[in-house]
Amino acid sequence: MAGRAYDAAMNDDDIRLRIATYRLFVEMDRVPTVDDVAAAVGLPIDDAILAWHRLADAHAIVLEPGTNRLRMANPFSAVPTSHRVRVAGRWWFANCAWDAFGICAALHADGRIESTCPDCGERIDVEVRDRQVDDASLVFHCGVPAASWWDDIVLA
Repeated sequence: MAGRAYDAAMNDDDIRLRIATYRLFVEMDRVPTVDDVAAAVGLPIDDAILAWHRLADAHAIVLEPGTNRLRMANPFSAVPTSHRVRVAGRWWFANCAWDAFGICAALHADGRIESTCPDCGERIDVEVRDRQVDDASLVFHCGVPAASWWDDIVLA
């Protein structure tokens, strides 16, 4: 239900900007800037900045606090994390272990996830083939209830 309220707050330019943000994130060898995305959709930079902030308010993307820089376009992380995913010869950072699987799903591709256990620090490597993991014994645990993730999405 909350997602519908957020979608209603976004206009057509916001949706185009959101799609372009994800497309450029995948196509570029770096995180797209608001300038990159504005140019891709033909919006003035000031309009693109406002749109990115509306998208952030709608939990569609995450900006670095107090900036116009992208932090997350779930499942992709714009900053290095301990959750790396290799798909089609490229490496991506995921925001969390769950998002690592989301990268394979978003790209509709097999991949290799390299992560670490946040409890013991042990390395965890997972192969995803045909939408299946190579180790069905793995368990994913969220220390924060999903309803509270957006209280502090970076630390959730």
